[in-house]
Amino acid sequence: MPLAARQEHLLNELRRSNGELSGQDLHARLRQGPHPMGLATVYRHLRQLQQLGLVRCRHLPSGEALYAPVERDEHHLTCVDCGSTTTLESCPVHGAHLSPAQLGGFKPLFHTLEFFGLCDACQQRQQAW
Repeated sequence: MPLAARQEHLLNELRRSNGELSGQDLHARLRQGPHPMGLATVYRHLRQLQQLGLVRCRHLPSGEALYAPVERDEHHLTCVDCGSTTTLESCPVHGAHLSPAQLGGFKPLFHTLEFFGLCDACQQRQQAW
C-alpha cells in the first residue's frame, strides 16, 4: 500500500534523525520545514505508520513516547530513577523464531525490548542514604 505524501514526509524526517523523536519534537521539525502539519496530524500519521509496521514506539518511565523507523533496531536500558537511557549494542532477541502455533494468527510488525532498573549513578546515590 503506497504511503500518503504526509506519511512519507514524516517517515523521512524520522529516518533523517540521529535518534528517536517525540511527537512534539517531530512536530517542531516539520513546522519549520516546507511541509508543516498540525500536532494531531503528526500523531495520527505516527499511529498509521505503526500499524503499517514502519515506525516503532517506546514509552519512557515519564510516559513520553519516542518514535523511530523500525529499520533502526535499537533496544534500551532505562533507569527508573533518573530516566537515563543506554542503547544496547545488539538485540538479544533478534532472529528469535515464533512458530505459527505460538502466534495464533497474530502478524508481528516490529518489536521493542526495554530493560528497566537503576543506573550505576543512581545505585551509588541510593547506597549513600
